[in-house]
Amino acid sequence: MAFVKYIEVKAMNKEWSELNKTMQDQLKKAETNNNGVKTLFKLRDQLMQVIDMFRCELSRDDFNAIPFINADGYHSKTIAYSIWHIFRIEDIVAHSLINEDEQVFFSQRYNERINSPIITTGNELVKQQIADFSEKLDIDELYSYIHDVKESSESIIKALSFDVLKKKFTEENKEYLRSLNVVSNDESAIWLIDYWCGKDIRGLIQMPFSRHWIMHIEACLRIKAKLKK
Repeated sequence: MAFVKYIEVKAMNKEWSELNKTMQDQLKKAETNNNGVKTLFKLRDQLMQVIDMFRCELSRDDFNAIPFINADGYHSKTIAYSIWHIFRIEDIVAHSLINEDEQVFFSQRYNERINSPIITTGNELVKQQIADFSEKLDIDELYSYIHDVKESSESIIKALSFDVLKKKFTEENKEYLRSLNVVSNDESAIWLIDYWCGKDIRGLIQMPFSRHWIMHIEACLRIKAKLKK
């Protein structure tokens, strides 16, 4: 049975990779850009199904577990942290950078509802700090947040014209992000601002909105498999 599940996961990962590659190619051309958006949303729907599966199959303690605490890589986190991290980054990039409006985290009062001790992406947290952080989160509110972020991001993406995808960001954009204090000043986190602002909007769609999801969800599946052995 475990072997069958392993094969299923490998098949999912391959399909995600293929969808991601197809989406990237489609977004490069005006005539296929709309199809690229559809492919992106198909990929995100599949990935969100896996995240929702965690809610059904894992205990509250499983969300806080950190079985690979001393490893290098995305699997050295917790599942709760990984979900938080994916969607805080997306919320920041979609709203504060691309759409230049208020993040869902604040507009829908998730800064109060989730019970998080931080408002950042969490990059600055390590090892036991990640587990301790995870224990504090209200998982029901976290799941409400991530679905709201997904919906709002996709509304923003659908409204973008092909020409807008080439938009570059400025020093003013960087300063604005710094002023929000949603990225830690720690060296493990502050690089994100330069990284995001070094891309155009198409480049952001190809990372925080897609590939970033894949990498962290694959890591979560690895954590889940370890917990269920």
